[in-house]
Amino acid sequence: MGLTGTRTVLLAAVVAVLLFTATVWLWPRLAGRGVPRVLARIGALLLVQASLFAAVGLYANQSFGFYGSWADLFGTEDRPGVVVDHDTPAAKRVRLVETRRVNVPGSGAATASGRIEKVEIQGAASRIASTAYVYLPPEYFRSGHRREFPASLVLTGYPGTTEALINGLKYPQTAHRLVKEGKMPPMVLVMMRPTVVPPRDTECVDVPDGPRTETYFTRDVPAAVSAYYRVGDGARNWAVMGNSTGGYCALKMTMRHPEAFSVGVALSPSYEAPIDATTGDLFGGSKRLRRENDMMWRLDHEPAPPVSLLVTSSEKGEHNYRDTVRFIDKVKRLNARGEPTRISSMILPSGGHNFNTWKRQIPGCLEWLGNRLAAPDRRH
Repeated sequence: MGLTGTRTVLLAAVVAVLLFTATVWLWPRLAGRGVPRVLARIGALLLVQASLFAAVGLYANQSFGFYGSWADLFGTEDRPGVVVDHDTPAAKRVRLVETRRVNVPGSGAATASGRIEKVEIQGAASRIASTAYVYLPPEYFRSGHRREFPASLVLTGYPGTTEALINGLKYPQTAHRLVKEGKMPPMVLVMMRPTVVPPRDTECVDVPDGPRTETYFTRDVPAAVSAYYRVGDGARNWAVMGNSTGGYCALKMTMRHPEAFSVGVALSPSYEAPIDATTGDLFGGSKRLRRENDMMWRLDHEPAPPVSLLVTSSEKGEHNYRDTVRFIDKVKRLNARGEPTRISSMILPSGGHNFNTWKRQIPGCLEWLGNRLAAPDRRH
């Protein structure tokens, strides 16, 4: 049973209830003095508390996506990046693993609800391979829509699980509803976790003598997806969106790689990469590389890229509020000088760094994003 599975959570809850009921029922028999009875009461209480802690912890993990598997939880998830042959054609760098229906009202047919495909994307330049869930909208399967679609790379936070983008944050369901309501055009969503070399948090950085995560997301993923699916291959056709660590990645990769993404949406982002036990030394001791990955520094010292950015925060409950306001002000000053970077924001009155806050922001952000991407030229 998977760590994030609903059956696992329900089983833990049932066990907790049964242990609590048994403890209440047997308590009179455990009453009295003597070491055995005292130890029995202590053991019963500890079992009940442990079961309650496990049930609550599993539910919280399922809701917020802290750990994706038992191996991830216990620190035994250490699969390295996969070496990829450079002469593999781009269209063959995506391997289909399984398909699933989209949980939306109505028919389960792909022409009505779309489809989610689990794939493995191999990176020729980065030599990294990672799993993604690709949402294909209903229009993708309709005979009257034989054209290319815009696409958005959607990233979780760290450690995060890709499944949380579907089951927790409900990106495919939200996109489906917005298209049906005429608020955004249909688009392909490539949903991934930024942790492509677990358990290390690379913050989407090309680490010196380490994993080239930034190259993977900015070069390999768009190229492979565009070759395999009917997706545009230009920056004007691609966006990147993410929350927390994924938000920092979205902001950074759009600003550093306007040749890959023309639109970036950052939900509750930080504006520079942290250095801690989960990241290790991301920059090989280079102050220059660290500065170049600091978004505030880039606005002051690097040319403003021709991209559209959206950042989110909350006045109360979000740690990045002041930095977000400072970032917005810096971009607005660039706009006043005629620089091409465009900034938008969504600031809530209150909301913490959690799924509930991001679910309130995602519909408006997807609508904003969808209407800023260009529709690719027709192939047929």
